[in-house]
Amino acid sequence: MFGPFSIDTIFPAFPAIGAQMGADKVAMQQTISVYLLAYAGMSLFHGPLSDALGRRKVILTGLSVFTLASIGCALSTSLTQLLLFRALQGISAGVGLIVGRAVIRDVLHGDDAQRLMGQVSMIFGVAPAVAPILGGWLLGWTHWPAIFWFLALFAVVLIVTVWRALPETHPPAVRLALQPASLARNYFGILGNARFLRLSAAAALNFGALFLYISSAPAFILDRLQLGEQQFGWFFVPMISGMMLGAYVSGKAAGKISGARLANIGFACCGAAVALNIGYNLWVDVPSVPWAVLPMSLNAFGIALAFPIITLAILDMYPHQRGGASSMQAFIGLLANAVIAGVLSPLLSDTVMHLALGAALFALAGWGFWWWESHASKRAIRVPKEPAALEPTEV
Repeated sequence: MFGPFSIDTIFPAFPAIGAQMGADKVAMQQTISVYLLAYAGMSLFHGPLSDALGRRKVILTGLSVFTLASIGCALSTSLTQLLLFRALQGISAGVGLIVGRAVIRDVLHGDDAQRLMGQVSMIFGVAPAVAPILGGWLLGWTHWPAIFWFLALFAVVLIVTVWRALPETHPPAVRLALQPASLARNYFGILGNARFLRLSAAAALNFGALFLYISSAPAFILDRLQLGEQQFGWFFVPMISGMMLGAYVSGKAAGKISGARLANIGFACCGAAVALNIGYNLWVDVPSVPWAVLPMSLNAFGIALAFPIITLAILDMYPHQRGGASSMQAFIGLLANAVIAGVLSPLLSDTVMHLALGAALFALAGWGFWWWESHASKRAIRVPKEPAALEPTEV
């Protein structure tokens, strides 16, 4: 949870931080994009580090760095300082998402892994709903640095919990040596896999439809919906409720509905959501709650159905490099999110229709890559390749 917590908790404080540091809305948006760029860059290393050193040690180190970075954010007196410590938060925050996926796949397989991934998605989905509401409450009680002090305290609680309750799931006997040349070859090999790229693009672009609204939340809620700093829940609670329901359904459907069919249902829900969103914004002149946010709830539901299926398919492609595969998938998704937050959100958040059209394009692109992968896999099954002759050393 603490990765998305770091993004969403500070949304209500954007006006206060900007006023104190002399930063406009576009400059404040960079506190999100800088965080995500650092998150994306370091995500390439979290997985391999956990493959080489063990999952538990990497998680504890990341949480410790995150604690110090949050304290630095709380003590910042300029936007430059805040951006520096936000980048440090991003460097460390990926251990939960990336190494956590590898932990799940270390201990569970098949339907059991899908069920647990669904449960984790539910917990993960709580964060964006709770974080801005909590940030608004803290801002109402005291000043904006309290938000970062809370994040530091949250990280300390996680350190204690992991130290006492999380066993090591990647024993020394199966660890891989951490060699830069080998790591580079592995990543180039993963990036050269067309199926990996199709699946990663499908997941990243489909989630991008929702993340466009998440990253534009300050403008969408405060300016377009004319709500207050403590009313972010009007947007995040319905959205995350849909995500949690989708994750619950995904877990319950494991073993009863095939993964491909469940993902198809998820993409269909996303398509219906963006169509309803465009229709609503064409129908009304001034958007209002709850109608303006209900399509995002359906969109989140569809994403939660499809995302665990895609993630498990990617991890199953690399049984001996799960950390690396998880890192590369996260890198692609986070890089897309950084572009959305830093470039597209400031351009599209001027009107609700621009946001709706942008989200629709992301959903359509995500479905396009999923359709491509589905048909490519069927062709590969129908027309198996002739086995290549083995060299004597391979025999």
